[in-house]
Amino acid sequence: MPRLLIVAPNWIGDALLAQPLFARLHARRPGLVLDAVAPEWTAPVLRRMPEIEDVVDTTLAHGELALGARLRLARTLRARRYDEAIVLPNSWKAALAPYIAGIPRRVGFLGEARYGLLNVVHRLDERILPLMAERYAQLAEAPGEPPQRPLALPRLEVDEANLAITIARLGLDHSRPIVAFCPGAEYGPAKRWPARYFAALARSLGARGRRVWLIGSPKDRPIGDEIAKLADGAALNLCGRTDLAAAIDLLSIAEVVVTNDSGLMHAAAALGRPLVALYGSSSPEHTPPLAPARLVSLNVECSPCYQRDCPLGHFKCMNDLTPERVLAEIGEADPALA
Repeated sequence: MPRLLIVAPNWIGDALLAQPLFARLHARRPGLVLDAVAPEWTAPVLRRMPEIEDVVDTTLAHGELALGARLRLARTLRARRYDEAIVLPNSWKAALAPYIAGIPRRVGFLGEARYGLLNVVHRLDERILPLMAERYAQLAEAPGEPPQRPLALPRLEVDEANLAITIARLGLDHSRPIVAFCPGAEYGPAKRWPARYFAALARSLGARGRRVWLIGSPKDRPIGDEIAKLADGAALNLCGRTDLAAAIDLLSIAEVVVTNDSGLMHAAAALGRPLVALYGSSSPEHTPPLAPARLVSLNVECSPCYQRDCPLGHFKCMNDLTPERVLAEIGEADPALA
């Protein structure tokens, strides 16, 4: 049976946008064993994908050479005897371990002039493939051939036992419907809706009989604390109190999810939850969730700038996006909250 390795992206959202590629690979190659190598912060989401058999964790940081660690990884991969590797990150460093491991067929975009490291090279035309998910999906086809459309929708599996353990461990009350907020965004502040707006929205939802959970990583804990304080008890800060797997399980029981453009946005979409996604410095034109969602962007004249901080200082793309507007979008996503 064919054995294929995915060198996964470094970001949670990108890993989920690659899932249509995984589905296409299985459709084309019955009996395929598909593994992934992924950073430890991305690996949990890959383990929840039904297409992935096994995940090899790495501790390699984004952009880090760490040649010794890559040599050790190559030895691990060599012992697994993969027939093919598809390298999703565009850096030459990401292609090193499959090359050193002697994997016979190594596929990816040219990226950082990776001739030799890759021996099946695709060239990207961004005009033809504007969506990141389409770009990944093209790698299932021969170079120059377009991806098969429509793309398969990402899908994450929920661990019901782990969900019950997490609820019990955190003492969570979900006797009333839950609305989940994901207030973080790894890339930077310009992608984050203001804490005071999340708090105002939480108070409005609390008045409608909903409990609001704030879900995110340890880095999101300070903004979660700020929201919880401003919300006057209407929001519970769970940021940093769960690992990624438990966060996925908690999102699965939300009546609706309100989130910045982030990895958890894509996770909520892959769980099939009603979703309201807020865009500021980024754009839904390139990396939107693939499942149906309410994508909210004011499309101000300076947006998208793709900067970590507002270069003009006014942060108009998020400051002008009011809680009342987002509450109306929630009502469209979930009529019970209209």
